[in-house]
Amino acid sequence: EEDSLSPFIRLQEKKKQAQQLQKALELKEEAFRERMKVITCRWRDLHAKEAQLKTYMEKSGRTLKENDKMRIQALKKASKERERKIQKESELLRAKRELEALRNKHQKLSNKVQKYSIFNKYLEDVVKISQFEEIQEVIWRYKTLVRMHKDLLQAQLEHKEMFEQAKMLLDQYTTQKEAEILQYKNELVQLQLCFGQAQRDILPWETCWANIQNTTAKKTLKLGTIKMAIFNLFQ
Repeated sequence: EEDSLSPFIRLQEKKKQAQQLQKALELKEEAFRERMKVITCRWRDLHAKEAQLKTYMEKSGRTLKENDKMRIQALKKASKERERKIQKESELLRAKRELEALRNKHQKLSNKVQKYSIFNKYLEDVVKISQFEEIQEVIWRYKTLVRMHKDLLQAQLEHKEMFEQAKMLLDQYTTQKEAEILQYKNELVQLQLCFGQAQRDILPWETCWANIQNTTAKKTLKLGTIKMAIFNLFQ
């Protein structure tokens, strides 16, 4: 009986276990559904927050771009202001230097005027004892004389340069002609040597020519004698 009841008991236990598993599964499914609802709500909230965050980021990006743009403009403006300030300071320093140079020049001119005041007095005395009426006329006359003196010096320099060029050309021409004369002298000496050699060579040839003429005369005389003898024999 126990053996016959054991499978039944085990079946009941299995059914009970299956029911318990089914209930546990249903509970887990219910919990899963509840959890999915919570997750879905959280997901919707997350999407909403993400959209809000994206909108905020876009606004923040635009704000940052505008801030960067404004910051860059401010930096550029500050840089330009700094450059303009440096330029103004440099111009001011240059103007101070120019002013100092002008002051020094003015002081030198004042000293020179003070130094040359005696010449003004001298020119006034010259006007008094000359035909000039003003000091400016004396200065103009002096400048004219100086200019004429410079012109004369320039003309003298030009004439000197022309004379130097003519002298150089004459020296070149003289050197060239002396070289040609020397060459002609050398050729004359060579010709004289050739002429002397020719004269020395003529004497043997003249002697030889005289001998030839004497031999020819003798031959001619002999030929004439032979011709007369032949003619006589023919007669």
